[in-house]
Amino acid sequence: MQRIRLRYTKRGRLRFTSHRDFQRAFERALRRSAVPMAYSAGFTPHPKVSYANAAPTGVASEAEYLEIGLAAPRDPEELRVQLDESLPGGLDVIDAVEVRTPNFVERLEASEWQVRLDGVEPQEAGRAIALFLAEERVEVERLTKNGVRVFDARGAVAALELLPPQVVDGAATAGEEARDVRTGRPCAILRLVVRHATPAVRPDDVLSGLRATADLAPPVPAEVTRLAQGPLDEGTGTVTDPLALDRAAAPAGPVATGEPRATASA
Repeated sequence: MQRIRLRYTKRGRLRFTSHRDFQRAFERALRRSAVPMAYSAGFTPHPKVSYANAAPTGVASEAEYLEIGLAAPRDPEELRVQLDESLPGGLDVIDAVEVRTPNFVERLEASEWQVRLDGVEPQEAGRAIALFLAEERVEVERLTKNGVRVFDARGAVAALELLPPQVVDGAATAGEEARDVRTGRPCAILRLVVRHATPAVRPDDVLSGLRATADLAPPVPAEVTRLAQGPLDEGTGTVTDPLALDRAAAPAGPVATGEPRATASA
């Protein structure tokens, strides 16, 4: 059985799709593309698809991962194109490698996020970041299915910084330097790297921590995008490519494939 690891995105309005919604869309794409899926044994066989650390509903992502098992070999890049054509725009398959190494989920050590705070002055956000990072522990509350849970939002943060504002092209006055090009209003953009731990610390937990330590309260909900997830370089605070080991272990030369791929249909 050949196994393929895929990286996909949730962009634009598709960030509001739940993980279950994506599962249904992906299984339809597999059928439309006539992918030769391997199935589990038992009374009700299921296609061999495993998902890793999906982003919450309402959060955009450039780095979601899943793995599929095939009953016949396929070229990973051809398979990627085939599946991407069968999915709606916004759910895009952007990378594919053949599985060559084990323990993939263990490589997903951290996530890098971009957090847009519309209506927040960058100077105010920078002050809040400094106060948050100066704390050894920042306790926040989250409502879970088992009730309210209190945990530390600071310990999981590997990096938190203010990014340069996206200003309107051309000369900007002192009052316009923090104006966002998309909204024309003040906007603070944060880069956040969070270690994957138990309990999981999410970007909204860090925002709760910023509110607790510096009274930072954006007037509108934050727009959050996961930019990467994978191994964490503690020295630089960056997240690296979790598929790199599979690429490095791949033999030279083309991958043998089975029958020609079917043309995707609506």
